[in-house]
Amino acid sequence: MSVVMARPPRDVVVVTGGDALPYLQSLLSQDLDPLGDGQGAHTLLLTPQGKLDVDCTYLRVGDDSWLICDGGFGSQLASSLTRFKIRVDVGVDQPEGWSVLAVRGDGAIERARAAGVEVPDAAHEHTLFDHARVVRVPWPGGDGVDVVGPAASVDAAEAALRATSVERVGDEVYEALRIGAGVPRQGVDTGDKTIPQEAFLEIDAVSFSKGCFLGQELVCRIDTRGHVNRYLRVLRPIEGGRPPRGSEILAGDKAVGTVTSTVESEELPALALGYVRHEIDPRAEVLLRWDGGEAKAVVELLPS
Repeated sequence: MSVVMARPPRDVVVVTGGDALPYLQSLLSQDLDPLGDGQGAHTLLLTPQGKLDVDCTYLRVGDDSWLICDGGFGSQLASSLTRFKIRVDVGVDQPEGWSVLAVRGDGAIERARAAGVEVPDAAHEHTLFDHARVVRVPWPGGDGVDVVGPAASVDAAEAALRATSVERVGDEVYEALRIGAGVPRQGVDTGDKTIPQEAFLEIDAVSFSKGCFLGQELVCRIDTRGHVNRYLRVLRPIEGGRPPRGSEILAGDKAVGTVTSTVESEELPALALGYVRHEIDPRAEVLLRWDGGEAKAVVELLPS
């Protein structure tokens, strides 16, 4: 895939104050203590019951913390973080006018560097570009780049990339890239009933060796004692129509899941994400059914 850039909907929450770092360490699922300025991690804010509240990326920026989440969830993240504040020196703010530029594709790191947008060498590390941060983003098929910060700085990064002939694509194409990479989107593939292991979020967003964090009991119990009842999978239609979101997934005559994301454009290859019962093995053939149509599909593992 050629290198492209997009402006997917994202929100940024900035946490400041003398107690900000230990406060976040006590709440978020990832071990933040080893992270220094310029480093970051994928992390989760869970509910006390261990379900997903907000899925986000954490960046350590000096003594401050930036948290980047899917669009529409910044206010929820800020509200949840504020709710637990009791006698701590912590400020929680959602800066206005901030955005994210996402650069994806084979060679994204090299193209960004060629445009003068320096990219760190390790995943989730970040460096300064004007008043924004340039983050190296783990992405199946090859790392990508996010530029996060005030709109003027993000615009400057986009202009630099555009000058090297990197095309900006619309939301529909970016969604197709996201679905193909098996990257879940909150509010679409995950929600307030999601257990981290169902979408494999625990692989790089949960520390099982740190001290307590919010919702730890359920996540750790599943890790040590059992499994979840469903898993997020790629669904690759092989015959029939293009399944819409919400399509039923059938194995024989039994309903075994639901489609959560789908590539809608007829100009792009048909592909979908959905939750499938744990007993349905990858490479199994299933039927996707919706009002007015159906398609045969193959269940696949999320790309790694």
